[in-house]
Amino acid sequence: MLLSAQAYQKIDRELAKFPADQRQSAIMAALAIAQEEKGWLAPEVLEDVANYIGVPPIAVQEVATFYNMFDTRPVGKHKIAVCTNLPCALRDGEKAGDYLKRKLGVDYRETTPDGLFTLVEGECMGACGDSPVLIVNNKHMCVRMTEEKLDALVQGLKAQSQGESA
Repeated sequence: MLLSAQAYQKIDRELAKFPADQRQSAIMAALAIAQEEKGWLAPEVLEDVANYIGVPPIAVQEVATFYNMFDTRPVGKHKIAVCTNLPCALRDGEKAGDYLKRKLGVDYRETTPDGLFTLVEGECMGACGDSPVLIVNNKHMCVRMTEEKLDALVQGLKAQSQGESA
């Protein structure tokens, strides 16, 4: 068992929502729980989730690699996903991504040397009118991100990380 007892209890609550013959329906929730605890989904974590749910490992891997909110490679403490789909790209999404690349010193799918930030391209986030749009750690949506707002976001995340390590 690779996860904590609390994580397995959470997965059990998700499994309870579905009929016994539909356990695969809990894969997405189980992966989210595992990623929240581990930071990313290593191959052994995917296999552990599959074994725990009682589905073939390939079924779990298919879900983990299909959805871009799941990380099957290590990521920084703060994953910043910038929407680069066409509507956002036309409304400064690419500009915001380029600014973050320069500011953080990384390209998309790279992590800063200090392990704090991973920058990725995101899929449509459903807020095209509020572009540039980005999501931090799959949970916090940021809209109308000017360079000043991007600076403040990065500084805030750095400060938060320093506060946690103090």
